Amino acid sequence: MSRSRQPPLVTGISPNEGIPWTKVTIRGENLGTGPTDLIGLTICGHNCLLTAEWMSASKIVCRVGQAKNDKGDIIVTTKSGGKGTSTVSFKLLKPEKIGILDQSAVWVDEMNYYDMRTDRNKGIPPLSLRPANPLGIEIEKSKFPQKDLEMLFHGMSADFTSENFSAAWYLIENHSTTSFEQLKTAVTTLKRQANKKSEGSLAYVKGGLSTFFEAQDALSAIHQKLEADGTEKVEGSMTQKLENVLNRASNTADTLFQEVLGRKDKADSTRNALNVLQRFKFLFNLPLNIERNIQKGDYDVVINDYEKAKSLFGKTEVQVFKKYYAEVETRIEALRELLLDKLLETPSTLHDQKRYIRYLSDLHAPGDPAWQCIGAQHKWILQLMHNCKEGYVKDLKGNPGLHSPMLDLDNDVRPSVLGHLSQTASLKRGSSFQSGRDDTWRYKTPYRVAFVEKLTKLVLSQLPNFWKLWISYVNGSLFSETAEKSGQVERSKNVRQRQNDFKKMIQEVMHSLVKLIRGALLPLSIREGEMRQYGGWEVKSELSGQWLAHVIQTIRLTYESLTALEIPNDMLQTIQDLILDLRVRCVMVTLQHTAEEIKRLAEKEDWIVDNEGLTSLPCQFEQCIVHSLQSLKVVLECKPGEASVFQQPKTQEEVCQLSINIMQVFIYCLEQLSTKPDADIDTTHLSVDVSSPDLFGSIHEDFSLTSEQRLLIVLSNCRHLERRTFLNIAEHFEKHNFQGIEKITQVSMASLKELDQRLFENYIELKADPIVGSLEPGIYAGYFDWKDCLPPTGVRNYLKEALVNIIAVHAEVFTISKELVPRVLSKVVEAVSEELSRLMQCVSSFSKNGALQARLEICALRDTVAIYLTPESKSSFKQALEALPQLASGADKKLLEELLNKFKSSMHLQLTCFQAASSTMMKT
Repeated sequence: MSRSRQPPLVTGISPNEGIPWTKVTIRGENLGTGPTDLIGLTICGHNCLLTAEWMSASKIVCRVGQAKNDKGDIIVTTKSGGKGTSTVSFKLLKPEKIGILDQSAVWVDEMNYYDMRTDRNKGIPPLSLRPANPLGIEIEKSKFPQKDLEMLFHGMSADFTSENFSAAWYLIENHSTTSFEQLKTAVTTLKRQANKKSEGSLAYVKGGLSTFFEAQDALSAIHQKLEADGTEKVEGSMTQKLENVLNRASNTADTLFQEVLGRKDKADSTRNALNVLQRFKFLFNLPLNIERNIQKGDYDVVINDYEKAKSLFGKTEVQVFKKYYAEVETRIEALRELLLDKLLETPSTLHDQKRYIRYLSDLHAPGDPAWQCIGAQHKWILQLMHNCKEGYVKDLKGNPGLHSPMLDLDNDVRPSVLGHLSQTASLKRGSSFQSGRDDTWRYKTPYRVAFVEKLTKLVLSQLPNFWKLWISYVNGSLFSETAEKSGQVERSKNVRQRQNDFKKMIQEVMHSLVKLIRGALLPLSIREGEMRQYGGWEVKSELSGQWLAHVIQTIRLTYESLTALEIPNDMLQTIQDLILDLRVRCVMVTLQHTAEEIKRLAEKEDWIVDNEGLTSLPCQFEQCIVHSLQSLKVVLECKPGEASVFQQPKTQEEVCQLSINIMQVFIYCLEQLSTKPDADIDTTHLSVDVSSPDLFGSIHEDFSLTSEQRLLIVLSNCRHLERRTFLNIAEHFEKHNFQGIEKITQVSMASLKELDQRLFENYIELKADPIVGSLEPGIYAGYFDWKDCLPPTGVRNYLKEALVNIIAVHAEVFTISKELVPRVLSKVVEAVSEELSRLMQCVSSFSKNGALQARLEICALRDTVAIYLTPESKSSFKQALEALPQLASGADKKLLEELLNKFKSSMHLQLTCFQAASSTMMKT
């Protein structure tokens, strides 16, 4: 249906602001065709249709109502045009209260007083309004703008009848210039008015007391007058007649209304019963409510209701109340049993345990539920620990060749343990030694290690709550305030009695933890009677040192966590003893494992010689020991409260012996390498150091090593071990606080020197004997005779051959190690000089030419190997020369000198090796 006219449009309002109930004139277009056409008028959101007066299609007069909005549009709605719009707005001002005696330029409507505090129209006349000046002093209106006050006191009001009354606003608005003394007077006035208000009802009675007495006297006089008048008549007194009439009327009324009154009495009794049910419905509904709240778990509500019922009806003598209260007690007893079962149920969180204990305390449960909970928790922890062991033992027997699942190292609470082992395993080793290591050990966790991890995590997850539960039991925080006050004395007595019992519980848990770990890792440290309970692993192989170090770190962190709970140290002493035993065992196993690794080093000898005549074997040996000691660094380190691994003399002796064994094992490896048959030597990978040009041509083209060359290599290694490696190892031992280092060094050095001397003598025997053996046949070759020989023309061939053989020894030794040359050649020269001296001394007599020939050959040999002469060889040459006749003439001496020079000149190239700068002689 289309409208016949345009929507109303408000274009003006006069006035455009004012307080509620201000009369305004609205002007605009299409404001309606008549009063009946106007169906809606709102100003600032308030409906003003009831006060609207339609004047014309362009004018409406109305009053502004109590609007919520301070400023808003004027919306006119008509039947013909619908809902209109507005181009102007109206601002609603807050009304200013005008008292009864205040002057006003406008008429004040005498409406009913509206109490803003209670939102109730009390309908009292204006004269009963509160005074406009409650302080009783002269009001002086301030000149502060109303808008500023509204902004300053946002949401407040200066009206003392308002809920949001602001005294500061009221004083600024009405008494801004009032002195402080006047305000003190106003306070006194307010106090007096307040006192009058409190004494109002009593004052009302006191003021009308005389009226009550006058009324009482008047009634007594009338009664006496009536009695006096009635006694003079025969029919009786007037009151007697009145009483009889009233009695007859009452009997008649009873006869007429007996049935009605009976029903009334029944209704009254029913009503009274319902009133009782309504009044005491809390008790009557309590059993059902208790059951419902128990099902929902609202135990706090149940306890509060029970306490309330107990205080109201606990000592009642009313039978119905006693019956219902007995039902309540029955359900509360069932609740006690339920809460006790939940309390002793495992597993359970500490929060739930405290909650159930507090509930039972509030319900005055018999016995000591908190201590029962502590005992149940103790048994539960022990059961978990033994179940953990049984589960791992069962898995191990079912899968003896498998490892447990991989440890989750990222989420583990102890990442530093395997992290350290990982860093230690990455220590740089010799190439052949490093390649033999299996780095996958970190990801294969043995069952016993996984068991210790699981067991310690289990204890650390359960014991803190167990300890905190005891602390709460001691300080009384488990109980509510009322229960604490009522049973404080009794509980303090229980705490003293049960303190020793709890200490035994903690010690039992610690002993079980330690014995379970000992049964898995140190089975020989527990008694045979306890093996069934704590052992049963049936594992033949022992854990490696790395895993033992990991276990030690795990137990150390467990000890630190338990110490953080402030558990006394005497209760944790067994853990410290376990850590010490594991540390000692870890050291022993690591050293034993190191000896096994060193025993296998002989298989990894590559016989590649560097410039110093060394192979990689000494370096691998030192790195192996350094790696082992590095893996023991954390184990040997003493944490707070821990004792040194070497505090026991027995341990010191065992570690010292194992260390010596490691050295002797390597010395034995060297001996095995030196005596290994040629067929067992793999020379396919043999090479030389190309950086040393002196080595070219010194080894055969097929790079095969002779037994003599192997002896030289081993001797060179021994020399390096004696001078550097063993001393370095001793420093590493000392750095890690090993005891008996001097003994280790002395015994090792003695064994090494013994091997070195034995191998050296073998080499000298191999090289010197052929040279020595060739001297005598060479001297007497061709039926040579010292008594009958020609004049000497030079050095004979046998001596040249001997020198060439010595040069060959020099070349072989020089190829392996330059520093071994003096030591070897000195011994060879000693052997040759000794043999030459013996041969000379065996000659019965020399001719002149023979003596000159012998002297020439002895001097040639002596001068050639002069840099390798030792006191022994010098003595031998001296004895040989002394066995010869002295030169008789200077011509012989000159001839001897010429022949020596000729020999040196002719063999200059061959003798160059003997002309090198003199070097330090090695000890023989």
